[in-house]
Amino acid sequence: MDNPLVQPDPGLFIWTILTFLVLLGLLAKFAWGPLLKALDERQETIRKSLDDADEATRELERLQQESARIIAEAHAEAQSIVAKSRAAAETVREDLKQKAKEEAGTLVRGAQRQIQLETARAIQQIRHEVVDLSLTVASKLIKKNLTQEDNDALIQDSLSQIDASRN
Repeated sequence: MDNPLVQPDPGLFIWTILTFLVLLGLLAKFAWGPLLKALDERQETIRKSLDDADEATRELERLQQESARIIAEAHAEAQSIVAKSRAAAETVREDLKQKAKEEAGTLVRGAQRQIQLETARAIQQIRHEVVDLSLTVASKLIKKNLTQEDNDALIQDSLSQIDASRN
């Protein structure tokens, strides 16, 4: 064992330990601190990103629930509008029906009045014709010419008798 590389040398041993400790101190002060600080910052950034993602997920769920609520309200409001429209249409239909009935009744009453007037006119005309015919027949039967005053009296008498027989 004459190899100097294999033999323990206490001076080399001390210098190696001393160099190691100095290097360890320098690394701790200048390398590990910034490395650990960078790792902590990165870990904090990742944690903050995860928290933001969780918050965004919660916000998205809240927005989806609100959207579903708004859609449900809109659907309910649409149903309400449709129901109101149907009720309004039914009311308008009933009003139109009632107006049509009233107009039909008015037309029927007008037609009945017109019929009554025409009937009364026709009866009046028939009376005059009957009176004229009666006078003609009576004058031929009597063979006598009546004066105008006698004709008028006869007409009035005949009309009175016809009115009395009708009532």
